[in-house]
Amino acid sequence: EVQMVESGGGSVQAGGSLRLSCAMSTGPVRLYVMGWFRRTPANEGEGVARLASDGVTAYADSVKGRFTISKDNAKNILFLQMSNLEPEDSAMYYCAGAHNPLLPGIVDDLWYHHWGQGIQVTVSA
Repeated sequence: EVQMVESGGGSVQAGGSLRLSCAMSTGPVRLYVMGWFRRTPANEGEGVARLASDGVTAYADSVKGRFTISKDNAKNILFLQMSNLEPEDSAMYYCAGAHNPLLPGIVDDLWYHHWGQGIQVTVSA
């Protein structure tokens, strides 16, 4: 069973930074793609960033240049470094994994098979 547990969320002022972590326990399952998604209080969902097993990354236009996705392979932890945060970044953030290869770029969440429980990020003006 694949388990993904997020941590590192919280409240920050605009312009600040946060780093989200996703501790992954995948057993024999290989994750080809890992990503971060978010859902706003208005229930608007957005793929934020993705990291493929070959190291290729992709970002939503709204976060390019501000967010960085990375992975500690030794500890099997996925990160999302968020800088220059804006109030519009406030949302529940979820890490996700896909056990099939995916098309390049930010793809719809339905293509992911495994999800964390989510963690809140709140950015105040």
